[in-house]
Amino acid sequence: MIIKESLLKALRKKIKSGAPSIGAWMQISNDSVAEILGNSGYDWIAVDLEHGEISDKDLSSLFRSIELGNALPFARLKSHQPYQIKDVLDAGACGLIFPMINSGSQLRHLIEHSFYPPKGVRGVGFSRANLFGKNFQSYHSIAESIFIVAMIETKSGYDNLEEILSIENLDAVFIGPYDLSASLGMTGDFENPKFVKIIQKIKELCLKHGIACGIHQIEPSFKELKLKIKDGYNFIAYSTDAYLLAKISENPLKSC
Repeated sequence: MIIKESLLKALRKKIKSGAPSIGAWMQISNDSVAEILGNSGYDWIAVDLEHGEISDKDLSSLFRSIELGNALPFARLKSHQPYQIKDVLDAGACGLIFPMINSGSQLRHLIEHSFYPPKGVRGVGFSRANLFGKNFQSYHSIAESIFIVAMIETKSGYDNLEEILSIENLDAVFIGPYDLSASLGMTGDFENPKFVKIIQKIKELCLKHGIACGIHQIEPSFKELKLKIKDGYNFIAYSTDAYLLAKISENPLKSC
């Protein structure tokens, strides 16, 4: 418990200082993959419930494997249902990534379900997160420190960004470029001047409000990562387990 609390404090301190936080992304439900990623030097590992082949029942063992390497277990939720927020947190998530955030009031409602009273309305009980009661008291400091990330991937989310960034307990914004570009009528056209201008505006507003600005870098390229950091991103998901496997597993003689 002390280790996870200190890791959360270190993560926020790093972001506040302007340094980038780099995490990784999991879509394959496998404890060994989770352990490898958790031991790879990332600040956090996001388990993808929205698009990955991972179910809620896999979470406890995946989070446990991630924690072995002193990485923070995060989860990208597949819905905005309060019961899923509760289930993911009870399984031991230290961070929540909410998809498709469209307004401040929507985010505020989700955050309320992410914290115990009086800060929020999350149900209190024994769970894997507090070792089924054994660490009930010590877990409260972690429960009060859950890292909150809002995904901006719709026109409504962009239009209401100032309102979203003003919501208490928000730590980071995560741009979903494909969904955002589709919502703006320019699917995948990331070089479109209008889209470039919108992305720049998001980064500027995050800086203004002191909120970390994140994005997913699929291609495992150190050169590209440095460019993203230079561009002002300081909360970056580096590739995915599935994509890394696909890249490295190709037959080198296939094209010969």
